Formats: sequence, C-alpha cells, structure tokens
Amino acid sequence: MVTFYDLKSTLLSGAPFDFSQLKNKVVLVVNTASKCGFTPQLEGLETLYKTYSPKGLAILGFPCNQFAGQEPGDSDTINSFCQKNYGVSFPIMSKSDVNGPETNETFKYLKHERPGMFGTEMIKWNFTKFLVDKNGKVVERYSPTTKPEHIAKDIEKLLQQ
Repeated sequence: MVTFYDLKSTLLSGAPFDFSQLKNKVVLVVNTASKCGFTPQLEGLETLYKTYSPKGLAILGFPCNQFAGQEPGDSDTINSFCQKNYGVSFPIMSKSDVNGPETNETFKYLKHERPGMFGTEMIKWNFTKFLVDKNGKVVERYSPTTKPEHIAKDIEKLLQQ
C-alpha cells in the first residue's frame, strides 16, 4: 500500500522531490494557477509558510492548467511569476494535471484519501487544498474559496500533536 511518504514529484527546476523528506511535518498541498481569481491566495500561503515552517509546516504548490487555461506558462514563467509577485519561497512542482487520465500521482493519492462532496474525487478548481498530518494522513480537504488564513488554526493544532 502506497503512503504519502512514498510519493515523488519534480520541482519547477526539474530536480526530483521525494516526499520521504516530509516525514514528521505537517504538509499543505495546493493546486495553483497564475491567472486565476484565487491567485492572490499565494500571498496567504507564503505568510503561512513563513510563520509555520520553522515549527514544521511544509507547503507544496502544484501548478495546473486544467481550469480555463489559467496556468499557460512554462516552468520558468511560473517560477518568475510566483517569485516576483508573491515572493513564494515554498516548493513549487512542475506543471501537471490534477484530474483525468494524466493526473499526477500526488493528486491521485490525495483525492482518493480525502474525496470531496458526495465522495467525488475530482478537483473542481484551482487552489483546492489538502492538509496532511505529521504521520502522512490526509486529514482535511479545503475548497478553493477557503483562504489560507482560515487554515491556520488547523495547522497549529496539527503542529502541536
């Protein structure tokens, strides 16, 4: 049986990213896009990261172009946008799908572990968020409208466990 820590991804730089390095951390995974109405949430995510990463929070961004073509850029464009506009310092993975036959392994796992409304595993839009505890258990799924600051209490609780 695959666990969260068995997953792997690729950073925008092309470097491999092994989730085993996330053991004993609280992890927030988000599918992102640069040209979405929710894109300003990158600022809130960065604030969470700066506030809680010293205490054990990791945030992983997964750019996705499946929703109204809102992430059209290549890796360099995405990286530049995130840095220049929001000062993003948490890891951003290479652009990938979160739905359909080409869904990346991370989102296959997260959606299976924490389905949405009525048991659906589909991601409905950019900035869907998944919270993973220190043991690798997916404990919560948040809608795109949930602002990062509204997740802070849940993160604090998990960091204290």
